[in-house]
Amino acid sequence: MITTTSWECIRAAARKLPLGLALLAFPCILAAQQAPRRAPLRSPEVNADGTITFRVYAPEAKSVSVGGDMIQDQPRRPMTKDAEGVWSVTLGPFVPDIYDYTYRIDGVTVLDPVNPSVTLGPRTSSSLIEVPGPEPQLWDPRPVPHGTVHIDWYDSKAVGGLRAVYVYTPPGYEGGRQRYPVLYLMHGAGFTQQGWTTTGRANLILDNLIAERRVRPMVVVMPYGHPQVVTTLGFNEPPRSDRQLVGEDLLDTVIPLVERTYRVLTDAGHRAIAGFSMGGNQSLTIGLTHPDLFHWVAGFSAAIPRDQAALLRRFADVLDNPARTNETLRLLWTACGTDDRVWFPPNQLFAKLLDAHGVRHTFVTTPGAHQWQVWRRNFIALAPLLFTH
Repeated sequence: MITTTSWECIRAAARKLPLGLALLAFPCILAAQQAPRRAPLRSPEVNADGTITFRVYAPEAKSVSVGGDMIQDQPRRPMTKDAEGVWSVTLGPFVPDIYDYTYRIDGVTVLDPVNPSVTLGPRTSSSLIEVPGPEPQLWDPRPVPHGTVHIDWYDSKAVGGLRAVYVYTPPGYEGGRQRYPVLYLMHGAGFTQQGWTTTGRANLILDNLIAERRVRPMVVVMPYGHPQVVTTLGFNEPPRSDRQLVGEDLLDTVIPLVERTYRVLTDAGHRAIAGFSMGGNQSLTIGLTHPDLFHWVAGFSAAIPRDQAALLRRFADVLDNPARTNETLRLLWTACGTDDRVWFPPNQLFAKLLDAHGVRHTFVTTPGAHQWQVWRRNFIALAPLLFTH
């Protein structure tokens, strides 16, 4: 029931708004006045046994389901509505890790409206939930010295617009004069340059590994891997097919920007490139075709060509000159989850071609599909190997 006092509050609020905003605000205010009072919704809720309970308030919905990278055996799980209009389901248990998920309400995919933890993509986004373990994981915040994540904006000649690059500097960087090796870290097609910090937590992983003296302190540069201007400013231009623009942007603009802005070592022996999925393809392609710039090259679940002829063409310089490759590269490291139905076969084939041509490399296989649970662990395994000799 809306009382006279309620209407006076509505009119007072509306008088302070422009007409257009007032018209938009009235339905929201009315809905808030008419909605039944209920306890604040808790979603998602991680239970003591490692299961997760998902809840969403959608009293008028006909069907609601939840899906995410924690569910591998079927795309989405249906949820059940209670008498108050809250849909819920409990899934798991899950191993300690960070998972993404979305709801689908009457065919429309949405984020969890009461969970502020999200990962952003150029076309789609997801909510995030962490299942904690009995001990802190390497991607968890710990009471150790922390580095800094900077955001540098620049005009890209290759792409023709404004872009942003994220740069991690290790603990103690601001107060010192030391120069550091630098890792260029690429993201996958469903993410932006924020992905390695919001979901991958590369900065926290490095903080913890540096505190344990397991890695050499380094600067990590996380560029935007799509050939378009940044989406975070509200631009939503159609995807471009010219993927070479990303390589041009990295080589012609990002690397010079980093080297004049940050205290980094500028020789190939102290420069690495790595990434996952689309970024794994970019890392292997850019790194292996520019041995004068990168002596440390890695790809996780790389979205590389799937047939042998295409792989031979793409990496001809590496495969046809094994002696030169072995002399130049200090590390060629690839990895893939064995449950990755699409990208495990070509990554395994690439490893076999490298073996057959006598190219020194490391190929790591782990359980898991095409998901962050694999890539975080790939990064943890790779980081201590970089800049070691």
